[in-house]
Amino acid sequence: MEEKVLKANDIPMGYAMCFNNGCADKNTCMHYQAMLLTSANRYSGSAVFPTAWQDGKCRCYREKKLVKKAWGFSGLYKNVEHRDKTAARRSVSSYFGRGNGPYYRAHHGEITLNPKQQEDILQIVSQYGPLDGIKFDGYKIDWDFE
Repeated sequence: MEEKVLKANDIPMGYAMCFNNGCADKNTCMHYQAMLLTSANRYSGSAVFPTAWQDGKCRCYREKKLVKKAWGFSGLYKNVEHRDKTAARRSVSSYFGRGNGPYYRAHHGEITLNPKQQEDILQIVSQYGPLDGIKFDGYKIDWDFE
């Protein structure tokens, strides 16, 4: 993956911070790294509780890593028969939960899909046609906060 520096504005709003200075994994944990980048003007927010540390491991550990995120569904249905396209779109849209907002936000690149979401969506589409040559509209390397 490409070299990229984690910055304060990369941290999603509401992301839980970890303040466990004694953690052996703090240098590779997104929660601890997020805390290090937190502004001194911030006084409250989500946190990883000390009870997350159990049996020598943190239950909230999130590896600091870059992943390939995707967006856009323009070519997602190209191998789906015309008669099945509505059902395929409905199935992918329902993956995001209630309403069409998240589906359209992902389609237009307002939100990106992590590798697991990409895999899940391609699995849904594969029920309606082959995945040969299927890809999302765009990809970018970004931090994995999921």
